[in-house]
Amino acid sequence: MSYPIGKVRRLQQCTTPDGHFVILAMDHRGNLRRSLNPADPEAVSYEAMVDFKGQVVGSLAPAASAVLLDPEYGAAQAVMDGTIPGQTGLIVAVEKTGYKGHAAARESQILPGWSVEKIARMGASAVKLLLYYHPQAPNAGEQEALVRQVSESCRQFEIPFFLEPLSFSLDPAVKPLPSPAKRQVVVETARRLTPLGVDVLKAEFPLNVEDEPKEMIWAEACSELSDASSAPWVLLSADVSFAEFERQTEVACRSGASGVMAGRAVWKEASTLEGAARSRFLNTTARKRLDRLGEIIAEHAQPWTSFGLISAVDEGWYHGY
Repeated sequence: MSYPIGKVRRLQQCTTPDGHFVILAMDHRGNLRRSLNPADPEAVSYEAMVDFKGQVVGSLAPAASAVLLDPEYGAAQAVMDGTIPGQTGLIVAVEKTGYKGHAAARESQILPGWSVEKIARMGASAVKLLLYYHPQAPNAGEQEALVRQVSESCRQFEIPFFLEPLSFSLDPAVKPLPSPAKRQVVVETARRLTPLGVDVLKAEFPLNVEDEPKEMIWAEACSELSDASSAPWVLLSADVSFAEFERQTEVACRSGASGVMAGRAVWKEASTLEGAARSRFLNTTARKRLDRLGEIIAEHAQPWTSFGLISAVDEGWYHGY
């Protein structure tokens, strides 16, 4: 597999000059409402969601190679009000937040009224799909079909496809997955899904650090994930503390990752603050966190360009393009 020209150009927009991903994740919807108003999430207004996302992006995007946003509250708004710099990549989610179906057979959905084509038309750099996936789930085949569908659309419009699979337990009485089971699921998920046309895998840390404190085991699991993935991968932050994510980032990057998509680990305390206190936190603590991740990535991460996915350009290439 090699990336076509459009995907190469757009991936260049999402990375540092050295080919690393330092991505700010700000596509949160349901869980952001819960953070902003734990007592009554549904009372959080459209304006409050847009305002919070704008503050985070305005403060942190200059330190990121790209920003991941949703279409409902963030993507177009950040472009039109100028909070995302023109030189910063824009990755836009294509999925509807949450899932439908049984908890052991979770179904991801494309956001109604939204599509890969619209993401490409708005000038975005890449598409992201969050996919609830377990290789042994009864609907695994249907979820894989959704990946193929989005992949084909991204191929048509030459826009990179970032896939974010989230694991879950098939037994409602067992939450979360025990560490050995999570490692197996995350690695097998990479092995099954990345060959379906995924350009960058946004992966969970492949074990539960609460159950396994040894960083040597962390590194072995991350190396196993690197071996299983046929595409560059970046680490998602989930809802861990920054101190924990900082450790995970270094281990992952030493073991083959190409960077991170960092969300709540960087900015989550801002959702509990208002006014000047929020602004101060974002421009000091959160900015220092993102800068620190960038330093770790620059030192240890694997450039996406090293995966051999860029082919040479032949004379007269444009005739058959």
